Amino acid sequence: MVAFSHSISLGSPDQTAALGAEIGRLLNRGDVLLLEGDIGAGKTHFARSLIQSLLPEPEDVPSPTFTLVQIYDGTSCEIWHADLYRLTSPDEVVELGLIDAFTDAICLVEWPDRLAELAPENALSMRFAMTATEGERTLELSAESEHWPQRLKEILDV
Repeated sequence: MVAFSHSISLGSPDQTAALGAEIGRLLNRGDVLLLEGDIGAGKTHFARSLIQSLLPEPEDVPSPTFTLVQIYDGTSCEIWHADLYRLTSPDEVVELGLIDAFTDAICLVEWPDRLAELAPENALSMRFAMTATEGERTLELSAESEHWPQRLKEILDV
């Protein structure tokens, strides 16, 4: 059952990056964001901005497409950025240590469909989609957990 659903328009890559930084400031240890959308929809761009907003010192934030997971030392806890595109089984997710990170870190997971039944119930799903206008995206946020609307209300009209 979806307890929360909200859609927004992101008119440019800069707006996507700004939203990433704003949401980043609201996150705590144990928060999981499931980033969905086609290749090029803005998932990594959003994640990069969010991660950089939580780092004590600026550093390069590469896509984890080939490494599968990039781990950063955030100001309050570790930040895990996972790209599960190349995985073929939820068992491979367990081998990465991602399941433990769901409780100990802030986790951003691209291609979360690869988690199957391992996806945490308290996660915030974020579906990015390109529009006909170059650079513009729509973002559909949804969650089963009722704590997300309260936490996001200061940056979204919810």
